[in-house]
Amino acid sequence: MTTPRTEHLVLPGVLTPEEAAATVAGILAVQREDGAIPWFRGHHLDPWDHVEAAMGLDAAGEHEAAERAYLWLAAHQNEDGSWYAAYHDGDVGAVTDRGRETNFVAYAAVGVWHHYLATGDDTFLDRMWPVVYAAIEFVLCLQQPGGQIGWKREDDGTGVNDALLTGSSSIHQALRCALAIAEQREEPQPDWELAVGALRHAIRRHPERFLDKDRYSMDWYYPVLGGVLTDAEAKSRIEADWDRFVVPGLGVRCVDPNPWVTGGESAELALALWAMGESDHALDILQSIQHLRDPETGLYWTGYVFEDHTVWPRELTTWTAGSLLLAVAALGGHEATCAVFGGDRLPRGLDPDCCG
Repeated sequence: MTTPRTEHLVLPGVLTPEEAAATVAGILAVQREDGAIPWFRGHHLDPWDHVEAAMGLDAAGEHEAAERAYLWLAAHQNEDGSWYAAYHDGDVGAVTDRGRETNFVAYAAVGVWHHYLATGDDTFLDRMWPVVYAAIEFVLCLQQPGGQIGWKREDDGTGVNDALLTGSSSIHQALRCALAIAEQREEPQPDWELAVGALRHAIRRHPERFLDKDRYSMDWYYPVLGGVLTDAEAKSRIEADWDRFVVPGLGVRCVDPNPWVTGGESAELALALWAMGESDHALDILQSIQHLRDPETGLYWTGYVFEDHTVWPRELTTWTAGSLLLAVAALGGHEATCAVFGGDRLPRGLDPDCCG
C-alpha cells in the first residue's frame, strides 16, 4: 500500500506502490552495514554509483540509510580528497582499481546537497562540508587551461589531461551543487565560480577539447543532464540523435550501433527529458524499460541485447535502480530531486560565454 515514503514514486506503467517499495527494499538489501552500496553483493563499489544509489534511497525517504552511505565516503576519503575508482564488496576497504576518476570524486557534492535538501539536516552538512571541499579541490587540480577537466589521476599521481564530455558534464552539475553548499554555509568559493563557468564554456563551445566518444549515448544527453545545455540548445541536441539512440519500446542504446539497451542510460535520459520540460517523453522512456525489472527483487537488469532477446550482463545493479527512482521522483515532484536535476536554483558561477 502507499506510504508517505513512496507515494511520489508511483507512476503509471512504471511503478505501483508495491513495486516502488520493493525497489527501495532491493537497494537496502544490498547495502552493507557500514553504509557501502556495491553494484550487487560480491561485486565492487565505485563512488559515483554508490552516490546514485544513495540518492535513490533519499528520494524514497530512507534518509538514515542514505546518510550511512555518505558517512562511508567520509570514512574512506583519501588524504588528497579523492576516492579510488573501485572497492571490493567482500573485503572491507580492499581497493580493486587505484585510479582516481574526477567525475566519481565530484559526484559526492551532488549527493550531499540532495540529502541536505531532502532532510534539512545542518549537522550532516557541517560534517560533510570538509569532505566536499577536499573532493572539489582534488577535481579542480585536473582542470585544464581550456576549462575541461582531465578524467583521472593514476595511482602513481600522474594526472591524465584528456577530458571526457560525459564526465565533465557530470562535474558541471557537481560544481554547482558544491557552490550551493558553500552558499548555504556562507563560505564563498570564487575559484569554484570561475571553474564552473570555464567548464561550461568548454562544453558548449569547444567540443574539440574532449575525447571523441560520440558513439556513446551518454555523450549525447549528458550535457543536458548536467545542466550545461538548456532550452533551445538542449532540445536541438536531443532531437538530433534521438533516432540513433532510442529504441522504441525497449529503451536507450548504450553504444551506437550495438543492439544493447541499458536501464541506467535510459533512466538518465528520462531525467534529462524531464529537466527540458519533456515529461511525456520521459514517461515513455521509463515505461519502455520495465522489461528489465526483476519482480523477485524489485531491482533492474543492467541491459538487454535485443537482437538475441537476452538479458546481459546477468547483474541486478543498485545504481540502475537508483537512477530509475530518481527519474520517477523528478516526475513525481520530489522537491530535492527536482532542485538538483532541474538546476534552476543552483548557482551558475561566472559565465565567460558572453565574451565568446
